[in-house]
Amino acid sequence: MRRLIAGNWKMNLLRAEAEPLLASLCAGAAGLECDLLVCPPATLLSLAAMALSGSPIALGGQDCHAAARGAHTGDIAAPMLRDAGARYVIVGHSERRADHRETDADVRAKAEAAVAAGLVPIVCVGESESERMAGRAESVVGRQLDLSLPDGFAGAIAYEPVWAIGTGRIPSAEEIASMHLHIRSRLTGRFGAAGAAVRILYGGSVKPDNAGSLLRLPEVGGALVGGASLDAVSFLAIARAG
Repeated sequence: MRRLIAGNWKMNLLRAEAEPLLASLCAGAAGLECDLLVCPPATLLSLAAMALSGSPIALGGQDCHAAARGAHTGDIAAPMLRDAGARYVIVGHSERRADHRETDADVRAKAEAAVAAGLVPIVCVGESESERMAGRAESVVGRQLDLSLPDGFAGAIAYEPVWAIGTGRIPSAEEIASMHLHIRSRLTGRFGAAGAAVRILYGGSVKPDNAGSLLRLPEVGGALVGGASLDAVSFLAIARAG
């Protein structure tokens, strides 16, 4: 399975900062043995689409609304992302689940909207530190998968333990492998052979110095990269490790 290395820029960068980053990524992307994706803020989608045109790098959004259009001030619809040149969209990131109180049902509706618009949804799941300490990590992630994924799901999953995002802390190799195997089991149990083809990304403090070991773990089909995706040298190094 070809790995997917996705960069989530979150609420960062202005045009003057994004232009040289995109140029450096395009210049260094040739010959990569993985799929590379960048997900900039909505204000940079048009710029990124033009900069990435003709390159092997795909474009994605960071979120979408469940409705295709309507009176939803400040939101962005999946067809709008597609129209702007996006091929993917992240839904259910823990920062949106926490900051915007998004439920599993909300995430499922967004994933359905993404598919309807021709986008590949990357559905994020992950436990908090207290949930892991209580021995509930697998049950929490299992519930999120059951309730957040639409029937016939054909996108990607990103496992991001909430306590590892941006902290520099990561679970042990055994914990990551165990969770990815658990996710794969849930996917194949529900979707059969189609579930075996879903890429499961790991996210949470992925950096060049740990990417190689993380990407070699069982059922790790790529990475969802935060801060390191804002630096071309670091992000390309992660991509080469994949």
